[in-house]
Formats: sequence, C-alpha cells, structure tokens
Amino acid sequence: MQRSAAVKKTSTRLADGRELVYYDLGDDTVRDAVDRRPLDATVTTSEVRHDALLGDSVAIASHRQGRTYHPPADECPLCPSRGDRLSEVPDSSYDVVVFENRFPSLAGDSGRCEVVCFTSDHQASFASLSEPQARLVLDAWTDRTSELSHLPSVEQVFCFENRGAEIGVTLQHPHGQIYAYPFTTPRTALMLRQVAAHKEATGGENLFDAVLQRELTEERIVLRSEHWVAFVPYAAHWPYEVHLYPLRRVPDLLGLDEAARTEFPQVYLELLKRFDRIFGENEPPTPYIAAWHQAPFGQLEDFEGVTRDDFALHLELFTIRRTSGKLKFLAGSESGMNVFINDVPPERAAQRLREVASS
Repeated sequence: MQRSAAVKKTSTRLADGRELVYYDLGDDTVRDAVDRRPLDATVTTSEVRHDALLGDSVAIASHRQGRTYHPPADECPLCPSRGDRLSEVPDSSYDVVVFENRFPSLAGDSGRCEVVCFTSDHQASFASLSEPQARLVLDAWTDRTSELSHLPSVEQVFCFENRGAEIGVTLQHPHGQIYAYPFTTPRTALMLRQVAAHKEATGGENLFDAVLQRELTEERIVLRSEHWVAFVPYAAHWPYEVHLYPLRRVPDLLGLDEAARTEFPQVYLELLKRFDRIFGENEPPTPYIAAWHQAPFGQLEDFEGVTRDDFALHLELFTIRRTSGKLKFLAGSESGMNVFINDVPPERAAQRLREVASS
C-alpha cells in the first residue's frame, strides 16, 4: 500500500453493508461514527454483455435509473452527516473518503464501482484544493488501485473525475469515481495493440517513450516540471485536451516514486486552474473529464510481446466545450464511426493553455 506516512486509513461499513474508507491527513483522527440510516441491503442488476461484432463489452445496469439526480445543496449525499441530516458519510467531517457506489454500473462478478469525495467542502473544486489535500487524493487513488487489483473479478482499475453538468454530473459536490472492470477496456486494448505492433516493427522500441520524446520537442507543451510533462497531443480528439505523463515511465499509480508523487499536486492543480481560464475569467467553470490510464492487472496474452511494464501511466484531461457558450457534440462521424473531427488545432490549444498560466 503506497501512501505517505502521515496518512491514516480507516475502513468501516455503511448500514447496507457497503465499504467506506476514510483517508485523513492526521494520524490521530478517530473515525468511529456509525451510519444511522435505516437502509436495506443494496440490490444491483449489473450484467456485462459481450458485443460479438465489435468485440467490446457493455454494462447493463437498470437499477441506476433510480440514482440521486441533482439534489439541492442541503440534501447532498456526499456532504458529511450533521445532526439529523444523514448522508453517505456518517462522520461530521472528512478529508478524503471513498465508498462503494450505491448505484454501481459494475458489481459482484462484474467488477466494482467506488465514489471518491475529494473534500467535505460542497462549494470547492479539485482546483481549489491545497497541495496536501491533492496529494491525499493521489494517495487514495493509489491505495484503491492496489486494493481493487487484488479482487478476483478485477482486471483493470480506472480512476476518473467528471466535472460539470454538461458532462452529465448529477451531484455537484467535488468528487470522482473508480471503476474496477472485469476486462481490459477497449481504449486500453487499442493502445496495447499499437504498443505491440510498434515494438515488433522497431525491434523493441517502446511506443509511449517514442511519442513522449517527440512531444518534448514540439510546440504543444503546456507545462513541464522535473518529473512531469503536460502537452496537447498531436492528434487531439477534443477541442482542449491535455495529456499528463510522469517523465519516468511506470505502468500504474503504484509505480510512481516519492519525488513524482510530491511534485504531482503542484503540476496538476496548475493545469486545472488553467483549464478554468481557457474561455475567460467571466465564464462558468470549464466542464471536463480527467482520466487516469493504467496498465491492466490481468494477463496480456492477446498482445504478443507486451508486458505491463510496456504501458505508460498517464492522465488525459479534456473538455467538451469548444468555445465560449458552445459544446463539442459527438455527432454522426464521432458517434457513428468513431472518427473525431476537432475544430481547434492542437497547437492553438496548447498556446492558449500557456497564455492562461496562473501568476
């Protein structure tokens, strides 16, 4: 389990049996609050079906139709419990908390879904966190990746944040999710196939290393530190899309060394603040998806000659807003044929993200 020495982890159970884990910055914090809600045991109907034509999988989860939808702030289920107002978090405060989703897309033999609450402050955002708070979230992501990877039904762990109503977020409290899939996701499989082909064609060169070295010489760099680099990729799919890589290739969050982990909050918080400035100071917060790509934990026999160590951990951050007041919709070409059309040249996007550096 890789987390900083000052972090305290406390695991407990909610009234319906779901696991909840507190991550605290202080090692003297006591977490003994009991979930006082009269909840029945969680009932899910999650099923993973294989698409024979496309070779991918679809999660069927009809119980999610009843999930909480845009509640008022004083009824937010991710805020701490206080007095008679009981929420998903039994204690009256928290630093970071993770719990099993009450309405999971994946459950049981079909995997697992968890919610990660970044802070107890309902009005905050990830970008407004302090560096110690952001580091604590990184520690929680890392610990959950480790724990979930040991479940027999889990093959890949995906940590991500959906931010903004335009993305489809139904709870405004600052939070993310973790999906533990029982298969290697299609997007990761595409990367692994490309890695395998490149390795064979070049006599062993790593594709991620080659791409990163090329990007380091181009004009699409957004910011670079001693251990991290953020850039707009050459073939960006989205109007504003940034990839964040550690400069030392590792397959997953567990592989990050202490130097990279220490520097991550500074780099990532700066990147998020720039995202909020893309369209001007008077615009509403930029909606985005932030997605960690990690190597699968299952067997990679479908990708000849490729091991987990050939994969490169990275975060992809993108927005569906293409300009002020306008969204990028996935229409016929994107949704029907998976061929993206990007209206913003990647070089221009990178230039804009450099222009809006925080002072």
